[in-house]
Amino acid sequence: MKGTKHPGHRRRGPGRVLGLLLALVAAIGLSGTTALAAPGHAGTSAAATARVLGPKGVVAAMQPSWNLGNTLDAIPDETSWGNPPATKALFDTIKAQGFRSVRLPVTWSGHQSSTAPYTIDAPWLNRVRQVVDWALSDGLYVVINVHHDSWQWISSMPTDHDNVLARFKATWTQIAAEFKDSPQTLLFESVNEPQFNNTTDAQGSQYLDELNTTFHTVVRQSGGNNATRLLMLPSLGCTPSQERMAPLVDEIGSLKDPNLVATVHYYGWYPFSVNIAGGTRFDATSQKDMTDTFTSIGNTLIAKGIPVYMGEYGLLGYPDHNHPPRVEQGEALKYFEMLGHEARTTGVTTALWDAFNFLNRSTLQWRDPDLIDQIKSAWTTRSGTASSDRVFLAKSEAITARTLTLNPNGLTFRGVWQGGTKLAQGRDYTVSGDRLTLTASALTRLAGNRAYGTNATVEARFSAGLPWKIYVTTYDKPVLSNANGTTGGLTVPTRFNGDLLATMESTYADGSNAGNTSWTPYQEYDVAFSPDYPGNAITLTADYLNALRDGAQATLTFHFWSGATVTYHVTRSGGSVTGTVA
Repeated sequence: MKGTKHPGHRRRGPGRVLGLLLALVAAIGLSGTTALAAPGHAGTSAAATARVLGPKGVVAAMQPSWNLGNTLDAIPDETSWGNPPATKALFDTIKAQGFRSVRLPVTWSGHQSSTAPYTIDAPWLNRVRQVVDWALSDGLYVVINVHHDSWQWISSMPTDHDNVLARFKATWTQIAAEFKDSPQTLLFESVNEPQFNNTTDAQGSQYLDELNTTFHTVVRQSGGNNATRLLMLPSLGCTPSQERMAPLVDEIGSLKDPNLVATVHYYGWYPFSVNIAGGTRFDATSQKDMTDTFTSIGNTLIAKGIPVYMGEYGLLGYPDHNHPPRVEQGEALKYFEMLGHEARTTGVTTALWDAFNFLNRSTLQWRDPDLIDQIKSAWTTRSGTASSDRVFLAKSEAITARTLTLNPNGLTFRGVWQGGTKLAQGRDYTVSGDRLTLTASALTRLAGNRAYGTNATVEARFSAGLPWKIYVTTYDKPVLSNANGTTGGLTVPTRFNGDLLATMESTYADGSNAGNTSWTPYQEYDVAFSPDYPGNAITLTADYLNALRDGAQATLTFHFWSGATVTYHVTRSGGSVTGTVA
């Protein structure tokens, strides 16, 4: 879980000034060795660009950014975690999609001697260079780092201090030597999400200070462009809490180097990010966590003149196209819409964490166009949303009007459309303040033959940004059936009847929590349970079932997005499990 957040005042970043500079260059068509140009312009000196823009301007020019996750950082090899090898075409695509920089996480441990002199294998170093050079050749800023080494061997620094420090120094000595003549559009990041075993935050910050100082010294003394290359220093865990960012401010101040950048990560309010403890919605708690985080970044770092690169952002485990989405689509869209706004107004450059979730590396196509469109739109403007992206109509009941709450986000509501047809205000919908009501007659027409599932899609449109899609959905209360299985997994036959599963509550008769997450009755989506819509089933996982008390009956309450709930009982007897309808 990310650290505790504190409120404060947000500041506007340098992006507008930078944008005016780059627009001026484009307008007057400067050429040759002029410095006022974005990386990738023909004839432009990257070093000169960095000198003129300065650290803040360079970091602003890196917005937006993208991570090549689960590739060069995969263990033990590049393709070990299911992604194909990186290609030049991949970076061509990223550049064409509007990204200005990429972060290339690199895990070195599997390609390096674990004993002195800690030599990095030449083929691996050459492969990293090849990928870096592909990205640089596309005019992208590039960040490389020491990634999963953080928990593989760096975390043992408290008990193996001298060896860890020597290996860390040797690692960066070799990286710095390899890339010392690379253009200054290449940045180095000390270490990803630094952590140290069995330490307090105060102790961890001391170890991190030692690593960051070593990193800084090694790179600066390595010569070439490394003398002034931008270096990124993380907070402990890359956590953007005031308590963890404050020591980083002190460290950056002590190094007296203007070419330093702070880096943090953000994955949202934890219960919402993974769908646990009832965190199904991007509600006021989740929103406050986000605004407090960016406020703290603004007050703690940016207000002190320190550029900030959010090296990773997203939602934990979302989207995962190998499993049903644990975060509902509309709620995720709200999250990414607001995050883009907070980053812009605070002046933070953001790097989307993409382990495979967003871009299909084989086809070079976005897996979810609506999701990436919202992320991209939020780079420049706000979009209006609503309290839900679905209107559920029970098939067993007469259709009545349905009301949603609009969230214009400072925009003006323009009306409701179905495709190219604008619905008639008064007849098809009414608006009262922020309440949008779809009439019974319009919903009857949109529902058509009332087959289970989505019958029609309409859009609430606003004066800017993307429209908010509303799915008119027919459902009936889901029906579960009895089941038998083992602690290896229980498949519960389920007729979803057009509904969608939101969460699962699990308790014993005495009121205590039942399952592998003991601190809340609401178990984690895709970890304790998972719907299988094509297979007409809900799966209870081995992790969940093995955590149940032997012989004790657990009462499960399945919560669906229509508002329907279904109660079910599960009893474990040794290695056998029985599920019964309540």
